[in-house]
Amino acid sequence: MKADIPLDVIWNDDDHMDYHKDFTVSPENYPLDKLKSFLEKIHSLGMNYVVLTNPGINVNSTYEVYQRGMADDVFIKYDEQPYLGKLWVGPVHYPDFLNPKTVSWWEDEIRRFHDMVPIDGLWLDMNEPSNFCPGLCNFPLGDCHSWECCLVCRKINETKKWEDPPYKINVMGSKEYIGLHTIAPSAVHYNGVLEYDAHSLYALSHAIATHKALSSIKGKRPFILSRSTYVGIGHYAAHWTGDNTGDWDNLKYSIPAMLNFGIFGVPMVGSDICGHYPAWSSSMEELCNRWIEVGAFYPFSRNHANLWSPRQELYLWESVAESARNALSMRYRLLPFLYTLNYEAHTTGAPIARPLFFSFPGYTESYVISTQFLLGSSLMISPVLEQGDTQVKALFPPGSWYNVFDMSECVESKGEYYTLDAPLNVINVHLYQNAILPMQQGGMITKDAKTTPFSIVVSFPFGSFVDGGEARGRIFIDNDELVEMKLGNGESTVVELRATVIHGNVTLWSDVEDGEFVLSKGLIVEKVSVLGLGGSGAPRDVRVNWNPISADSKIQVRSSEQRRIGRDDRGSMSMMVEISGLEIPLGNNFTITLNMPES
Repeated sequence: MKADIPLDVIWNDDDHMDYHKDFTVSPENYPLDKLKSFLEKIHSLGMNYVVLTNPGINVNSTYEVYQRGMADDVFIKYDEQPYLGKLWVGPVHYPDFLNPKTVSWWEDEIRRFHDMVPIDGLWLDMNEPSNFCPGLCNFPLGDCHSWECCLVCRKINETKKWEDPPYKINVMGSKEYIGLHTIAPSAVHYNGVLEYDAHSLYALSHAIATHKALSSIKGKRPFILSRSTYVGIGHYAAHWTGDNTGDWDNLKYSIPAMLNFGIFGVPMVGSDICGHYPAWSSSMEELCNRWIEVGAFYPFSRNHANLWSPRQELYLWESVAESARNALSMRYRLLPFLYTLNYEAHTTGAPIARPLFFSFPGYTESYVISTQFLLGSSLMISPVLEQGDTQVKALFPPGSWYNVFDMSECVESKGEYYTLDAPLNVINVHLYQNAILPMQQGGMITKDAKTTPFSIVVSFPFGSFVDGGEARGRIFIDNDELVEMKLGNGESTVVELRATVIHGNVTLWSDVEDGEFVLSKGLIVEKVSVLGLGGSGAPRDVRVNWNPISADSKIQVRSSEQRRIGRDDRGSMSMMVEISGLEIPLGNNFTITLNMPES
């Protein structure tokens, strides 16, 4: 907070655990009294605390989580005995989340841990499930706490058709048998289901069980982050793209990875900003600058690194801190827009982050673009992805695109590449024509940002006067702690926004459904900005809810000329009109009208 960088969540990797054991706390690194005091402080600020778990439960006779799991018979088996594998903690058994008893046991373990440490979410790691000792294993004579495989293992030949079928899997470019680094395919789940048939369901069943547990324990919408995924997991969990390397290639890969997962039905997705394994070099500061600039616009945005890597907190370099303030400030202003996209993802399956061709399917040049992306249908992010670059070559599909950091600036494209200035602390973000973008004033934390007044940005094609078409937008607001995200429960509101310009007459109006909830929160529209208007000078006859603005009103109307980037400006001009000082309740239908003088 001292660096003025927004912060909502404290993350703990497994260094919080007592020697990597799930649902424990290290007495040396995280004394329980100090941890609870710390959590009281961050919770009072509105911040959250999320910790990591691994699926493997340490085989340890003094470990109560293991004892209860054995008593309830919750583990995957081989030859009627719990299957033995190896993770960071040492020898482990794997919970069988297809077993109803396991789901109950898992909820009980989370509840016990939550009673001790009031967590706000769970981070599910290694849930492919990962295994350092593939095959059929037994305990060694000595200790087994090495990170390497220290069990006594053999390849399973009795059921070769499951363990080593004719087809191979691609493991980092090498063709390997399907049981490599995971549970033996001939291990057995509940009701006799083979791991061979259920392997891809492990992360999904793990996430479903965790979602059920946290919903029951907290009575709130749960937050779950999963490394492994399967079809349908986006309903239950977010996803980060795994243990990426802090280099320029991985920065580039993060965009197509995010876009692919959105298409797969996992809308809340992002990569570890600056890299999980930072490759320390003289370019690390520049890389973190560029990564936070794009990472601020990932649906899931997190800076996280390996415990043994060089530190990479955003405030360590003043240049990175400035980039973080610039980009995250915009992200926090865009929270109502992003939250509405979450609602649309939940109700329609549409991704939050989208390839350009989603909005421009007829524009074939957009099909190959993986270095830019859209948020929703109309907000385009064009980041710098190459070391040393201070400009970015970006493709602009046909139409008018307004710079959200400087709305007086417009790229009017026929479907071309434009070279944009992008010095170290600048990220290019553009709003497409015929969109309505809801924004708030931002803040250091979501709890505060979401209470601030709204600004509504309306975009028309550059120089619209006779007929600028119709601009559309939407705002969804609810009690975001409710388990279900839906309308009709008395604790949610949808505001549909429309705007037109016809012969210089501009009309913006809203259609509110279930407005009582937003009215109870006291949320107001404080400012409206209309971009791309033809005509000249100040607008005439500005009215709010059909009432003219009185002489003693706090409402101010300002107009300014907009400029086009990269095109000859002769023969065309465009105006931006800003109406501020409004106090329109967001939960009521409203109408704003104005008339532009013909140029």
